[in-house]
Amino acid sequence: MLQPKRTKYRKQFKGRIHGVAKGGAELAFGEYGIKAQEPNRVNAREIEAARRAITRYMKRAGRVWIRIFPDVPVTSKPTEVRMGKGKGSVDYWACKVKPGRIMFEIDGVSEEIAREALRLGAAKLSVKTRFVQRIAE
Repeated sequence: MLQPKRTKYRKQFKGRIHGVAKGGAELAFGEYGIKAQEPNRVNAREIEAARRAITRYMKRAGRVWIRIFPDVPVTSKPTEVRMGKGKGSVDYWACKVKPGRIMFEIDGVSEEIAREALRLGAAKLSVKTRFVQRIAE
């Protein structure tokens, strides 16, 4: 599963996800991709599940690029613990995704295979997405 090798601080504030993606909103590597339509946190397990679904459907033909990385530590306290006594320990790693962000890109397969592979991958993610493809110049 994806997670940073090291971070400056162990825990982070929750924050809010405002606005639209200012970077990573265009296809950069592949011919097809999926773009986020809503703001949300996508955790490392979802990213890995989507990657597996996509590569399995493509039967390891073509190439997959993951354009998001879970670098936000999400903490939680154990169940049935009283209030106070500090912040909980890091539970999982997530990525803050803004609308317009390209999440996965694929290349080297036909459009039908790409569409179905990315549909299966998108089903594993907690954000609404849409299929995008490079426009021929």
